[in-house]
Amino acid sequence: MIHLAYLLPLLPLVGGFVLAVGGRRLGEPLAGWLGTGTVLGSFVITCIEFGALLGRSGPGARSVVQVLWSWIPVGGLRVHVTLLVDPLSMTMALFVTGISALIHLYSIGYMHGDEDFSKFFVYLNLFVASMLLLVLGGNMLVTFVGWEGVGACSYWLISFWFHRDTAASAGKKAFIYNRVGDVGFLLAIFLVFDKTGSLDYQVVFAHLGAFDPASRTAVCLLLFLAAAGKSAQIPLFPWLADAMEGPTPVSALIHAATMVTAGVYLMCRFNPMLSASHDAQLVVASVGAATAFVAATIGATQHDIKKVLAYSTVSQLGYMFLAVGTGAYEAAIFLMIAHAFYKGLLFLGAGSVIHAMDDEQDLLRMGNLRRYLKLTTVTFGVAWLAIAGIPPLSGFWAKGDVLDNAFAFNKALWAVGIVTAALTAYYLTRLMAMAFFGDERWRELPASAAAAGSAAGAAHGHAHGGDGAAHGRPHEGPWVMGLPLVVLAVLALLGGALNLPWHPSWDPLGWLAPVFGDRLFTPDLSGGTQWVLGVVDSVMALIGLGVALPLWTRRAQRPELEPAFLQRAWYLDAAIDTGVSRPGTVLARFAAAVVDNRVIDGAVNGSARLAGALGAGLRKAQTGYVRQYALGIVLGMVALLAYMASRAWM
Repeated sequence: MIHLAYLLPLLPLVGGFVLAVGGRRLGEPLAGWLGTGTVLGSFVITCIEFGALLGRSGPGARSVVQVLWSWIPVGGLRVHVTLLVDPLSMTMALFVTGISALIHLYSIGYMHGDEDFSKFFVYLNLFVASMLLLVLGGNMLVTFVGWEGVGACSYWLISFWFHRDTAASAGKKAFIYNRVGDVGFLLAIFLVFDKTGSLDYQVVFAHLGAFDPASRTAVCLLLFLAAAGKSAQIPLFPWLADAMEGPTPVSALIHAATMVTAGVYLMCRFNPMLSASHDAQLVVASVGAATAFVAATIGATQHDIKKVLAYSTVSQLGYMFLAVGTGAYEAAIFLMIAHAFYKGLLFLGAGSVIHAMDDEQDLLRMGNLRRYLKLTTVTFGVAWLAIAGIPPLSGFWAKGDVLDNAFAFNKALWAVGIVTAALTAYYLTRLMAMAFFGDERWRELPASAAAAGSAAGAAHGHAHGGDGAAHGRPHEGPWVMGLPLVVLAVLALLGGALNLPWHPSWDPLGWLAPVFGDRLFTPDLSGGTQWVLGVVDSVMALIGLGVALPLWTRRAQRPELEPAFLQRAWYLDAAIDTGVSRPGTVLARFAAAVVDNRVIDGAVNGSARLAGALGAGLRKAQTGYVRQYALGIVLGMVALLAYMASRAWM
């Protein structure tokens, strides 16, 4: 059964192809069910693969390379399309396919009435296929193909409603930011091949001795540049907030279980090399901690419900990189899985709110939705408490694992992490209070504003198929939207059990140990220290919750707590625009006007003019009179004879 791994990306790929060809004929909702079924099929096969791999024992038995075909046999470069089935790739594939299947199901209800319903599922299927190829790739080049695939699909999905200028710009922004990171990935590929003559992970890691310390650090930092682009770390995170222009299921798919986790996966895959470079580890951990803190401060001031969650994702990814940088790879994977549960739930819950409010996303125009959206309130509340770190939900255990390792590795990084934990509880409680508690501010909207909101929904072709706040009371969505919320709420509630020491034989994440070996950082913390750290984590979460709940339930606007520089994301986007985008535009205009028009076109056009002038001169010799041509031949012969005679006399 291990050798069925190729079916994992193939099923959604075939589904995407079928939908691209005949999706419009299938129509709604059959196109959605086909897309959902192919991803669900991948999840079932992943479970079978997982069981088959789990049944193997012995050193190296749980690492299987499947060679599909020879791809690039050029000179010394031999690249095969290979899939690597091991505990890390299977763990990633499990939650990628599982969460993606739930998001596909949710999308059937959320995208109801959209004029491009079938095309949306084409993109979703291709996205999942690309992500599975990324995590299953047995060498760097196959991984890079999947890496580029999710980048292209994210562009299509973020700019799905491309007739809106903001959506089109957001898609281009995501694409360009990710291309910056891709430069790092490509340079790392070149450097690895130069040192080892191979791109296969097993060969590369078996020849780490071929890398000197500087080369190891260079490869790790180049890969981290790629990860920073894909997983939105400082300074490449501004694209992720703008990505909220896409449909909400896209936000859940990108931010929960797929694209943004690719960078964390890449660094975990390269753990043999990263663990051999302390400098690179410190950079990864420091950038992760800084990103977690900065993004949390920004999320505490946003009014768009999806942008709050976007910056929350950036912050949580920072925690994961903090874990990776400290060598706590299992903790990073644990948080990645828990994050997929509760962040997927948060985004889908936000989608239910937006659905109920006729595409309204402004928290200032919500309030007291718990009265009308009972299922959404309960499930969203589970995710809120989980990400806030309230015990015994999954987020408490997953985030606590990261912070425990950070405490043992570097106290300063732990301090940043624990402050960020309090901020996380604060800004998610703020969101919960503004949306689900307090006054029903949506009733205060003038009729013109309500009509404008409905027009905005119609403008991007998104019809929810029912009346919402603009026409009456907010309402829950259909069962296909409610079921994923319930499933994810259960997972967010109980997901912490994955890494709890219930029994000496119970260690689900321990099966990752062969991937990390003795490179896995093991904090030397006594039982008492761990209890104290757990209490500190809980207290910080309760402080954030306790401060925010009364503040934001009573009043929805507190300008003194929302300074402009935080609302504008520390002006990082503006700084990049001023320092990079505008000079780049000026340089491009100069290149177009001077280099292209005058230098390149001047050289080409000058050559053409020279040829024309020569032709015009030679044309005068072409009179058409035979006597002139005969005279020319005679004169030529005389000149030739004279030359030969002069050579003979000499």
